[in-house]
Amino acid sequence: MELAFAINIIAFVIASTFRAATPLIFASLGGVFSERSGVVNIGLEGIMLFGAFFGMLGSYFTHNPWFGVFLGVLVGGLIALIHAFLSVDLKANQVVSGVAINLLATSATAFLLQKVFHTTGQSSSVPKVKDWQIPFLKEIPFLGEAIGKLNPLVYLAVGLVFLSSYFLFKTTYGLRLRAVGENPEAAETVGISVRKIRYGSVVVSGFLGGLGGVYLSLGQMDLFREYMSAGKGFIALAATIAGKWNPKGAFLACILFGFAEAMEGQFQLLGMNIPKHFLHMLPYVLTILLILGLVGRSVAPAASGIPYEGRK
Repeated sequence: MELAFAINIIAFVIASTFRAATPLIFASLGGVFSERSGVVNIGLEGIMLFGAFFGMLGSYFTHNPWFGVFLGVLVGGLIALIHAFLSVDLKANQVVSGVAINLLATSATAFLLQKVFHTTGQSSSVPKVKDWQIPFLKEIPFLGEAIGKLNPLVYLAVGLVFLSSYFLFKTTYGLRLRAVGENPEAAETVGISVRKIRYGSVVVSGFLGGLGGVYLSLGQMDLFREYMSAGKGFIALAATIAGKWNPKGAFLACILFGFAEAMEGQFQLLGMNIPKHFLHMLPYVLTILLILGLVGRSVAPAASGIPYEGRK
């Protein structure tokens, strides 16, 4: 009996880890694409918040959560397009541009929430993306409980990790993207458009960040709450750095963060006498530790954060 209980707890923790890590995985992949091209996207936090709000709004008006997913991803890309314009064309400070997007998202979503629902705090309940139960896994002990019934966006996040890794390191376009992030002048010399690569990479990061936000409002929950991103965009950036700007490395860092959040819930369920505020701190403390370099020295792409003026 005790063994069966322990196995069920482990399976539950694995499932909870993947659920908690999913929005981080999407956003961290966005960070990898953007920074690999040479553009720092601090605005992922705000993009996630916009994605969460407009995903909820799309589901609310159409009663179709998948339209909400589409709308949230689209808005995430449009916000990233603003960041790309400021960073690539206007040569603005990329950190300042990202912070401005974060501040805009916090105030704009709160304002729109009040205008649409005439309330503050959170929206009404909307149709959410329902979990999938994989037929051939549900009958298998342990695996069925751990990974056999999760939200489809969780499976999508894991699939995108491998797809992104293949794209960046096994395709010609991925090679060009990495070249632009390391030495844009050399890339331009051989005919690669630095501007197009950076625009495309930043917009892709917006799509992925928006998808992370959509998961918060339509995957984990069925509503939007003010500032429901709660720093996850910054944690995703930490995962990008900890993962050394590699999709698989970022994925492992996100799983670590997700595990910390899952254990927070387990400690509370098991009645362990640990202050709940300390448990809430776990993912953020872990972020600080990783940034301090406990995973080893991380070297960013050489041209990351540096506006490119073009050949004279």
